[in-house]
Amino acid sequence: MTGTAEGRLIIGERTISFDAVHRDARHMASGLVAAGLTRGSTLAIMLRNDEAFFTATVAAALIDATATPINWHFTADEVTYLLKDSQAKAWIVHADLWRKIGGDIPQEVLDALLVLVVESPEEIAQAFGIAQQDCVIPEGMTDWRNWLEGFPEWDGPPPQPGYATIYTSGTTGRPKGVKRVGVVGVASKGNYNAFVKGARVLMVAPMYHSAPNRNAISSFFTGGDIVLMPRFDPEAMLSLIQQYRITHMFIVPTMMVRLQKLPAEVRARYDMSSLEHVVHAGAHCPPDVKSAMIDWWGPVIYEFYGGTETGAVTYCTSAEALEKPGTVGCAVPDATIRIIDENGRECPVGAAGEIYVRLHTLPDFTYQGLPEERLKVEHEGLITCGDVGHLDADGYLFLTDRKKDMVISGGVNIYPAQVEAVMLRHPAILDCAVFGLPDPDMGEKVVAAIMLAKDHTLTLVELKDALEGQIATYMIPRELFVMDSLPRDPSGKMYKRKLRDQFV
Repeated sequence: MTGTAEGRLIIGERTISFDAVHRDARHMASGLVAAGLTRGSTLAIMLRNDEAFFTATVAAALIDATATPINWHFTADEVTYLLKDSQAKAWIVHADLWRKIGGDIPQEVLDALLVLVVESPEEIAQAFGIAQQDCVIPEGMTDWRNWLEGFPEWDGPPPQPGYATIYTSGTTGRPKGVKRVGVVGVASKGNYNAFVKGARVLMVAPMYHSAPNRNAISSFFTGGDIVLMPRFDPEAMLSLIQQYRITHMFIVPTMMVRLQKLPAEVRARYDMSSLEHVVHAGAHCPPDVKSAMIDWWGPVIYEFYGGTETGAVTYCTSAEALEKPGTVGCAVPDATIRIIDENGRECPVGAAGEIYVRLHTLPDFTYQGLPEERLKVEHEGLITCGDVGHLDADGYLFLTDRKKDMVISGGVNIYPAQVEAVMLRHPAILDCAVFGLPDPDMGEKVVAAIMLAKDHTLTLVELKDALEGQIATYMIPRELFVMDSLPRDPSGKMYKRKLRDQFV
């Protein structure tokens, strides 16, 4: 799809037409070309959910450059790595983020970049508790708005909704840049009307991650209203759904858990009847969490399985989720799913193995600068995201866990996702992560880190008592760490590497 779709961005008290975004993007495109960006050049985008994110993405599409979002939680060292690895020629960043890390970016990296700074808007400052003085553009830095207005509008063809180079979450090591080889349009098959003209979309997940990014940009090019929420807050989210009569939304399982932890009287206060299509992905969703959401919001909950490398290869409706608890759906049109064992053989129905998939309509990809890593994830033309699962007799896919998260204790394979699903039922647990730590006798021992719900406490003995009879004894955590926060990516993935490093 090309051209300008009708619609608005709604951000706090601001309303910006899609036409205005396209106009700014044309000015920005001319400026990027003047700065030396050409076809295939990288524009790094380190912005929270804000107007400038759309403007920069469309500007890159106009000149056939590559938009590369950067996780705004990253440290200066991590950002430096991405800027260098992506070979970025320009970097657009919110003022408060620049103030936090800009001084620690090596000068030789900055000298190779056009750095554009965006004033951090009031709604973002309030959501994240940012001091007003940190929101303004530092003296001597380039104000993106003043800069783009100094260039004429780009007069080339209208933008094609391309595919950003997205860096993987980096939960087990350095992020890898997934660079698509070819043009990708708005998804049209197997998504049950995820992108429809005139939709009212709530964008709450951060757009640096692949699924929210694709959701936001596809919605933008399709046309409608997009309400940007700077930071997830469960009750505030319900309020926005009611206020703007939201129809479409992408969320992650962690959000569903926290929504369900709200008091019943709070949940009943808001009207959810406008919702038509709420899709989730990004992490394992316990079946009882899914069924509770369907009971609350109706049969509008969908799920897909896939990754940055693969795109969405399954889609699951509410009816399918209730009929087959735990499934993430069956293959969408033009997708192949196979379960492969450790010897490279296809597993029989019901047997767990590593999941390999391919969406044949999606162009191939490379890992930026890492061709050898690209080869490691392929088997007979299919790609793995490192997940373990099985197919049932009807072709429905069920996830077990991530292969790298598996705990081997006393020679027994333990999948943390199974333990976490049961733990999340406990009223005292707001969030949890189960992982393995070295043990001299068993090789690894199962431990858990938790965040407590408000006004609750929980001891290891109480946890063991609660889990007894719900899961096998050998799966029950032997240590419990109560934490103020857990290192979960807003896309839903847990940085278990960081937890292991902290407690080893």
